[in-house]
Amino acid sequence: MKVIICGAGQVGWQIARHLSGEKNDVTVVDSNPELVRRATDTLDVQGISGFASYPDVLERAGARDADMIIAATHSDEVNMVTCQVAHSVFSIQRKIARLRAQSYLTAIYSDLYRREHLPIDVVISPEKEVAEAALQRLAAPAAFDTESFMEGNAQLLGILIADECPVINTPLRQLTDLFSTLRAIVVGIRREGTLFVPSAGDQLFPGDECYLFTETRDMNRTMEIFGKKQAKQERIVIIGGGNVGLAVARALEARTDRVRVKIIEKDRRIAELAADALDRTIVLHGDGLSSAMLEEANIRSADAVLAVTDDDKTNLLASVRAKEMGCELAITLINDPTLVPLMGPLNIDAYINPRATTVSSILRHIRHGRVRGVYSIGDAEAEVIEAQVLGTSPISGHRIKDIQFPEGTLVCSVMKDGVIHKPTGETRIDEGDVIAIFAIADDVPEVERLLQVSIDYF
Repeated sequence: MKVIICGAGQVGWQIARHLSGEKNDVTVVDSNPELVRRATDTLDVQGISGFASYPDVLERAGARDADMIIAATHSDEVNMVTCQVAHSVFSIQRKIARLRAQSYLTAIYSDLYRREHLPIDVVISPEKEVAEAALQRLAAPAAFDTESFMEGNAQLLGILIADECPVINTPLRQLTDLFSTLRAIVVGIRREGTLFVPSAGDQLFPGDECYLFTETRDMNRTMEIFGKKQAKQERIVIIGGGNVGLAVARALEARTDRVRVKIIEKDRRIAELAADALDRTIVLHGDGLSSAMLEEANIRSADAVLAVTDDDKTNLLASVRAKEMGCELAITLINDPTLVPLMGPLNIDAYINPRATTVSSILRHIRHGRVRGVYSIGDAEAEVIEAQVLGTSPISGHRIKDIQFPEGTLVCSVMKDGVIHKPTGETRIDEGDVIAIFAIADDVPEVERLLQVSIDYF
């Protein structure tokens, strides 16, 4: 497949990395020659320096015979015009645009993106994706990473194994004997910075970052077995009242269970906009780094603090101060992946990486065939792919133990006729089943070949 990626920032670079690694023909376009050079030097891609919305620049990028264009520059307007030019001048079939401004995303204006107006097939909103990720973190506060699958009936959970974990030093095969009714399996372990798919004889050790795949109804029990307590989040303080903080507060207000939310916002204008848009949420105008302001928000009795300003260092320091003042749980928005290793030493419980959430969302739409969901783990180290099995797929009609899956993959779950099954070697994969697979990045192309999704994009 021939793909043009407009914007060579963090998101564009990651998408280019994924797609070029899967042997697609990728061209990266950016007005910054240094970003283009970084992409061409580190990835198997072509690079064009210039403004993505200019027809002659897209012409040089090979738009005449491109299958897809992904507009992920820093400007919403450039992304929109790029998709228009791609459609009107070059007839590119599939157009994906990243849009940030909330005015462009309001549902009542959705007709704007129809083919006869601004022809964009998929609109990705980073703020919306990040807000949903924040809500998932709050739903599983003891996990550092979470994602829903199987129509919300299954969850991927990333948890840090502590000394008090009841199942450390236990071969994974014994977990089935010890907890025969538990619908959860260990699908990945990160140890000393390396992520791998465990075998039945592997054990968990303190300090491991463990990825679990479980049915949603078994989530609390799963967390308890692995030494994590799930506390109910009833009092939440959000630092940052911009698009992300506002979206989270709105979602919390819409819940049937009573959740008390307070927002701290430094910019008076943004604070006033948030106060006007919310009903039950208390909005405080002030600095989230200030001890006095955190005291006014009653941080010591809060169940969780969510730091979602647009500044990573503010989020980190505000989270550290909130924890030091007595808050039980800190969730932090981090754009710079090099800061993630500081989470442990700073005692921050979970983080949200906007780049990873946006990349996962774009990948879900790129792998369009029968793929229903894709989640990128860590720094593009692995993916969980959820897909419907086609009758022509090499795995259809075979038992899992008879399928030649790559070494770095594991079947997480199989859903048959709406019922989720914990997979074993004897589980038979049939046409129409929905299957979730954990795959190390290098093995993703082979998994896609087995699922036969890459031939059906449109």
